Amino acid sequence: MKISNNWLRDFVKTELKTERIGEFLTDIGLEVEGIDKFESVKGSLEGIVVGKVLTCEKHPNADKLNKTTVDVGNGKVLNIVCGAPNVAAGQTVPVAVVGTKIYDKTGNFFEIKEAKIRGEVSQGMICAEDELGLSEDHGGIMVLDETKYEVGKNFADYFELANDEVFEIGLTPNRTDAMSHYGVARDLHAYLSTNQLKSQFNKVASEALNNEGTNDFSLVIEDAELCPRYIGAVIEDVKVEESPAWLKDRLKAIGLSPINNVVDITNYILHGYGQPLHAFDADKIADKKVKVGVVKEGTKFTTLDGVERTLNGTEIMIKDGKDTPMCIAGVFGGATSGVSDATKTIFLESAYFNPIAVRKGAKLHSLNTDASFRFERGVDPNITRTAITHAIKLIQELAGGKLAGDLLEEYPKKIEDSYVILRFSKIEQILGTKIHREKVKEILKALEIQVLNEIPNGFEISVPAYRADVTREIDVIEEILRIYGYNKIDAPQKISFTPVKLSANDQDELENSWARTLQSLGFNEVMNNSLTSVKDETDAVKLLNPLSGDLAFMRKSLLEGLLENAVYNINRKNQDIKFFEFGKIYHKKDKYEERKQLAILVTGRDVAENWLQPKSAVSFYNLKAYVKVLLERLAVSYKEIPLTDERFSDALAYEADGKTLVRIGKVAPALLKDSDIDQECFYAEIELEWAQELRSKNELKFQDIPKFNKIRRDLALLIDKHVNYEDLYQTARKNKSPFIKGINLFDVYEGKNLPEGKKSYAMSFELLNEAKTLEEKEIAEVMDSLIKSFQKEFNAELRS
Repeated sequence: MKISNNWLRDFVKTELKTERIGEFLTDIGLEVEGIDKFESVKGSLEGIVVGKVLTCEKHPNADKLNKTTVDVGNGKVLNIVCGAPNVAAGQTVPVAVVGTKIYDKTGNFFEIKEAKIRGEVSQGMICAEDELGLSEDHGGIMVLDETKYEVGKNFADYFELANDEVFEIGLTPNRTDAMSHYGVARDLHAYLSTNQLKSQFNKVASEALNNEGTNDFSLVIEDAELCPRYIGAVIEDVKVEESPAWLKDRLKAIGLSPINNVVDITNYILHGYGQPLHAFDADKIADKKVKVGVVKEGTKFTTLDGVERTLNGTEIMIKDGKDTPMCIAGVFGGATSGVSDATKTIFLESAYFNPIAVRKGAKLHSLNTDASFRFERGVDPNITRTAITHAIKLIQELAGGKLAGDLLEEYPKKIEDSYVILRFSKIEQILGTKIHREKVKEILKALEIQVLNEIPNGFEISVPAYRADVTREIDVIEEILRIYGYNKIDAPQKISFTPVKLSANDQDELENSWARTLQSLGFNEVMNNSLTSVKDETDAVKLLNPLSGDLAFMRKSLLEGLLENAVYNINRKNQDIKFFEFGKIYHKKDKYEERKQLAILVTGRDVAENWLQPKSAVSFYNLKAYVKVLLERLAVSYKEIPLTDERFSDALAYEADGKTLVRIGKVAPALLKDSDIDQECFYAEIELEWAQELRSKNELKFQDIPKFNKIRRDLALLIDKHVNYEDLYQTARKNKSPFIKGINLFDVYEGKNLPEGKKSYAMSFELLNEAKTLEEKEIAEVMDSLIKSFQKEFNAELRS
């Protein structure tokens, strides 16, 4: 939001410099992000002097150029080459001397230098109006009235040039009270006056109006919930024309383009007082009746931008006597009812519309205007009359208008101020310091918060309706702190807190444990937005009122977000990636589903290249190993099954108790191509809620290190190619022997010297009796039992 320093000082009188004001505004929560200079004429005509053309003759080396001598005062005569067709001896003209900067429309400039033009010396430039920024006219140089302009004088002395400094304020959405120069001035004065800094605040009030005759317009509010307050005025004999310079400069300073005096006045009031106004051409209002309500669903309405829109029947509409819509209330005007150069009579509107209804209407039609921005957040319902009376006064002064009859007003139920009980003990608890009750009262008064009654431990107070965000005791305490000063609150030297030990039944403990494990393995945690776009909308959860098309759905998977993180890093030469994310995914099937997952993505090299070992690309098995490290903490048995998932080219799922616990796979090439990734990526997702449920059923137990050594025995099995290691592993796990402590596959062979359709698996088994040293007989019994199981289940043979 842009706030003009000159405009601000219309409301608050202070001797403080602009930079100091910016510091104080930031201190009270109106963060000043920058201060820019504004000049109504770029460069402020600096270096432009009044000159007299003494001689003018054709340039000897150019047909379209003239060679002149120009007196610029103090006996100084300049040789200037000029290309204007209307230059002549005896003229009084504006002259840019050497060193002057001439600005174009975009703010760029070139500096006047002494130079030779086609062999003739030129020591300046005789200027046209557009070159000085005074108009768009480039028909020739400016020829001045010699009776009004004195040779040698600064040209700027003959103009009332506006120079301003403009604050760029990063306003938070809750501060509707500060969305105007008046609101910012009110806040600034509250701070200055309570901190012994001299200031004077000019509080605005309704203007006394002179009306002439009567008007036969009528006003109908069809739904007071949608429009609690509405004021209208009929102004006749209006002359729509260009605004005066001071008004145009005020609007230009804050980045607005002047249009005409009537529209400019409504914008001036909007940014001055924070109250949006709208002007209709009164002659286009059928039956001289203004209605505020809704229209039928499907009604077509063309807005000021020329776009025909289909109304859905929930928008607040301003209508005429025939129920023809003229304006989407609080959002955007209509193409046919607005003010034009031919307008003679206007109907001026000042209202308070329901913020929720305005928000819905603006979002439905993707419209974001200065008016909707304020109405959506709640404007001051008590400034409506003040704003319209000030606007009428300006229209009378600048457009010659005459107020016809009395104002039309509907305000059936007054919007009340908020009642709050403020306790001193609560202030001390929140701020950690005591503020004298008289100081608290002084701050409340400066903020226009009325103390209704003093009670033993505080005040009963009434918060004005324009502070829509201050409705609770804690909100009032925040306001007191803003004005009192954050910097006056000492930071505590000691912070006390009670650490909470999470139990195994708490999912947060599992997440923290897994996060620490992954971080120790070189992973980085990421966090992505739950809102995204999707290609396949099947079972996707779509938002009813999305911020944009790119944020219209709840994410169905964490994979896409991790791929975006990966490509961002890869494009910045960080190609070795280990990422994990805890997040929720959403689906709509028979009902809405929401699940929390841990997602893991790896790509690039597993180990950085060094002299001891060559670079090695991360693989499916690296990721599988990371997942198994995490699952060991669950103390749960699971089985591997093949997985078909369009996101993967090769994939496995881990099932526990009949439900999928993990999905792990190599990301499909098509998905990588869509993400502009040209290196292999491997992804795994773990269902967190199911993992926690399994974990709570299987509590980990710790045992002492055994006193006796483990015994290793190996088996080389010849099996059919379709048999998986997982099948052999599960069969071995089912063995009744208590001595089997570890099972591992250490070699796989397919090739020469094996029968067709066969492969060889070499497995190792760790055996341990924790009570004594295993005897060879006991070992043999276990191994024989395993061999028989493999032979029975898989027709396995031992390789010699």
